[in-house]
Amino acid sequence: MKVNHAIRLFSALAIGLMLTVSCKPKGSGEKILPAISGKAGEIAVVCSRGDWQAEPGNAIRDIMAQECPYLPQVEPLYTLFNVPTQSFNKIFEVHRNIIWLNIGDEYPEAKMVLNNDVWAAPQTVVRFEAKDQNAVAALIRDNAENLLAIFEQAERNRIIDSSREFEDLSIRRQVEQFAGGSPCFPTGYSIKKITSDFMWISNETTFTNQSILVYKYPYTSPQDLTAKALADKRNAVTQENIPCTTENSYVIINPMIEPGYKNLKYKSREFVEMRGLWEAYNDFMGGPYVSHSFVNPKTNEIIVLDAFVYAPKYPKRNYLRQVESILYSFEWNGE
Repeated sequence: MKVNHAIRLFSALAIGLMLTVSCKPKGSGEKILPAISGKAGEIAVVCSRGDWQAEPGNAIRDIMAQECPYLPQVEPLYTLFNVPTQSFNKIFEVHRNIIWLNIGDEYPEAKMVLNNDVWAAPQTVVRFEAKDQNAVAALIRDNAENLLAIFEQAERNRIIDSSREFEDLSIRRQVEQFAGGSPCFPTGYSIKKITSDFMWISNETTFTNQSILVYKYPYTSPQDLTAKALADKRNAVTQENIPCTTENSYVIINPMIEPGYKNLKYKSREFVEMRGLWEAYNDFMGGPYVSHSFVNPKTNEIIVLDAFVYAPKYPKRNYLRQVESILYSFEWNGE
């Protein structure tokens, strides 16, 4: 993959994205678009059945339907379905995510085009144009990182926008006081536990639990943000604060699967992302988690936002994507 090229292209596309979705003044004659349809994490791929079953379809599936990492069962990153070009109609026009393939001699220049809010809002449409199947498949593979980033950000933005629209401001105020900033917690979340250095905010139903832990501790050196140090700290925090259903059981990181570790930057915030699987020692509970760890420069403390899911009866991809998106909504006080 041409990662550097993809990053540069994504930056340009991101600018286009912001321009495309900018609000129009009232009275501008801008058409009001219907709301999107389709399930979260779902992408409609518009192309002929032949293209879907050949190399262009293979390229899209290899990238967008690859196994979602760090889940306890196999789930694809995105759920794909093919809409033959001649069958594309008003039902599919309002789908949230669309990949459209234009293949033929009338497209001599291979190019990728991002459009937003074409038939509905907030909608993301990515078009690939090339002269033949091999050319469009190569174009798709060359832009794999870019394509993933576009749809991941689109899904994330929808969740963050919904969280802000239905935000529980009472939780925000308490987390801001605790950590110097806060994510957006939508209605349905409640504070389950709070101490001087730990908060547990959760959204619980009969069969699911989506939780976000917020905890802090002194920053002493860059070694505090290594994978081992963060994993050891998480184990200590969850063992002390997250009870299980049986005696002498407690939550730990699954010791058989090494967590993923990345240094990331989102907007102005630099943080360490870790993701992996948690389990209950001496119990039969478990699920995925993802965390963001960063330093509060005003207090010289490490702040950890840790999201985990327990949903034994259901697929977990979308539940995890929801709580992970909430982590991305974090803002410092006054931002």
